[in-house]
Amino acid sequence: MELVSSRTRAIWRRAVSLGWPISVQQTFTTLMRTVDIIVTGLFSPAAVAAVGLADLYAQFPLRVGLGLGSGAITLSSQETGRGADVDRDRAITLALALGALCGLPLVGVGFLYGQPLIALLGAEPEVARLGGLYLTLVFGVAPMRIVGLIGARALQGAGDTRTPMVLNGGVNLLNAFLTVGLGLGIGFFPRLGIVGVGLATAISRTIEAGAILAVIGGSRAALSFEPTWDPTIARQVVSVSLPTFAEGMSTSLANFPFNSLLLLFGTEANAAYHIGRRVYQQLAGPFYRSASTVTSIIVGQTLGEGDTAEARTNAIGLLSLSFGLLTVMGTVMILAAEPIVTLFTDDPATRQFAVAFTRVYGVSMPLFGIFFPLAGALRGAGDTRTPFYARLVGAFVFMVGGSYLLAVTLGYDLWGVYAGMVLSYSCMAAIVAAGFKWGGWRDTAVSMIEERQDGGG
Repeated sequence: MELVSSRTRAIWRRAVSLGWPISVQQTFTTLMRTVDIIVTGLFSPAAVAAVGLADLYAQFPLRVGLGLGSGAITLSSQETGRGADVDRDRAITLALALGALCGLPLVGVGFLYGQPLIALLGAEPEVARLGGLYLTLVFGVAPMRIVGLIGARALQGAGDTRTPMVLNGGVNLLNAFLTVGLGLGIGFFPRLGIVGVGLATAISRTIEAGAILAVIGGSRAALSFEPTWDPTIARQVVSVSLPTFAEGMSTSLANFPFNSLLLLFGTEANAAYHIGRRVYQQLAGPFYRSASTVTSIIVGQTLGEGDTAEARTNAIGLLSLSFGLLTVMGTVMILAAEPIVTLFTDDPATRQFAVAFTRVYGVSMPLFGIFFPLAGALRGAGDTRTPFYARLVGAFVFMVGGSYLLAVTLGYDLWGVYAGMVLSYSCMAAIVAAGFKWGGWRDTAVSMIEERQDGGG
């Protein structure tokens, strides 16, 4: 008796074909941030905390890009599945234009309020000063960051996962090179410290957005620009994107009080959390993000072809693959936490806390293996509300509320924070699993496709 059916193996092969470029792309993306943390770790724990706190605000352009990117990938995959290229191109062009406009206000916010925003979290003066400098540079390229994210997901939805890998991988290697050069003053580069780290990010994001737009506007891409203001397409792009944006922002906003909670235990504990977070994102991020995106692509295209039963089968097959891979990665993180953390810091207190946070994330990896593919399946169908509810409840009820109750009110200190984190990911996995089993996500997809067809698509 074969352990894995031939049908499941076929789904896995398709997932690997689509997913390996996404995994490589995500590896380079997380490597860029990992290099940021390693380089700033050579300065001081205050510098690590500054970049970590500034990255909380840098989640705003990221979430806008991922939100509109979810609309782009949902419509791009569904329209690719039913062969409606014009409607697909209209949807992605509209999403790109909206993204660029949304990024413009953030440029002014970063320039005017960079340092006060970091100080608002309760950071020490030096942490606020360093974080403010970094945040000003990152917000300065917010429109480019958003456009790059949307364009990459539009290409992925059409089945082209290799072009975003090549572009993003090259840009992130450049970012890492510039971070080391400008941050540490190696070779002919000036030593700019944390300003150099932020400047490297700004340069690379600008190049990435330009490259993505050049590819879509070129003659060889699967997509092309098709300016439009079709009210049906516009409404669907926004309706799919808003819950995903709110989903991401629920996590990002929850991180503000969560980081303030961590600061009660010292700068070292806060820096350790960001190191542990960076470790899991570097090691496991390529897998769970790929699982989410690939499931969105395959489920969206299958629903576009009109086969709702096959869409569900594909999602279950991808769930089993994701769960197995991330369980293995979690085991690696638990066993190898100490030698991995030493790459980021030599401060004894920070290192001790970072090992604990890394192992907490390792324990949580099987839950990531459930949440991300099922959330991806729901998004591919156009149901972005269920993942939003999962993140909202997990982030605020358990990550913030549960951690505060256990750590401060009941006096368990950081052990209470660790428990709150695991409970948060458990909640997220349970809600999307319930939505996948009992929700009307397939009906949502059919309704959206019919609406676009009635609108002339």
